[in-house]
Amino acid sequence: DWSSDVVLFRSQQTTYAAVRPYFTRFLARFPRVEDLAAAREADVLKAWEGLGYYARARNLHRAARTFCTPRGVVWPRTAAAWAEVPGVGPYTAAALASVLDGERVPVVDGNVARVFARVWRLDDDFRQSAARARLAARLQPCLDAAAVPGDVNQAMMELGALVCTPKSPACASCPLRARCAARRAGRTADYPARPAKKPLPARRQTAVVVTDAKDRVLLVQNTEGGLLRGLWELPTVEPAGSHAQVFSHFRLDVSVLKAQRPDAAFKSPHAVPLATATRKILRACGIPA
Repeated sequence: DWSSDVVLFRSQQTTYAAVRPYFTRFLARFPRVEDLAAAREADVLKAWEGLGYYARARNLHRAARTFCTPRGVVWPRTAAAWAEVPGVGPYTAAALASVLDGERVPVVDGNVARVFARVWRLDDDFRQSAARARLAARLQPCLDAAAVPGDVNQAMMELGALVCTPKSPACASCPLRARCAARRAGRTADYPARPAKKPLPARRQTAVVVTDAKDRVLLVQNTEGGLLRGLWELPTVEPAGSHAQVFSHFRLDVSVLKAQRPDAAFKSPHAVPLATATRKILRACGIPA
């Protein structure tokens, strides 16, 4: 029964509509938690392919193996126990414990933070764990008084997702509109606070697409760690100079590139988990991936 894992699968930065087809595909490939626990990591990454956040796929795989014990499948029952599961943070732990087992622990995700930043005009940066912890403490009395804590948490998350949206919130239909300090001040757009984003550093690479007679592609597996560990990518090359050759009727200028990847191998793009950039490049070159 995968009902306990839906919240684990959902990315905090991915909408339900976007993640649903991926979850359906994943569920078809691994219908039971025991199936996921027994799978190879490469197969898990392939089933997750295109969703991003690949560390979460690896953590979900590790979690499944944690749940499967000689005594059968054993699920955590409290937020503290869920927080010990690989990849589970305070938000996911609170959501699972309150919805599945009725624990009185508040959820603070981006939607909940936005609602109450506006209701109470909080200037906190909710990207910081300390700010989220303070809001959770402030919401705790509401959970303590709730008849069904999981319903309260889900209602708060849905209020932010469907009504108190980042842009053009539907204040007229919000059940908290009378209490909302930001609405009364006409400043809902100013909450929550949005610190200036730092510009992303740019990196440049040159990749090569080489195919063989069997329509396989020359690929290398990322084994160095990081976000893309375990995925297959196109080999990259670096400039190594140039060469000019004069013939009787023309001059030939050759740009020289250099690569040394003894681990490169020809693979079917459908047989291995591909990095998103690699898949898009192959499709742009007319190669199904």
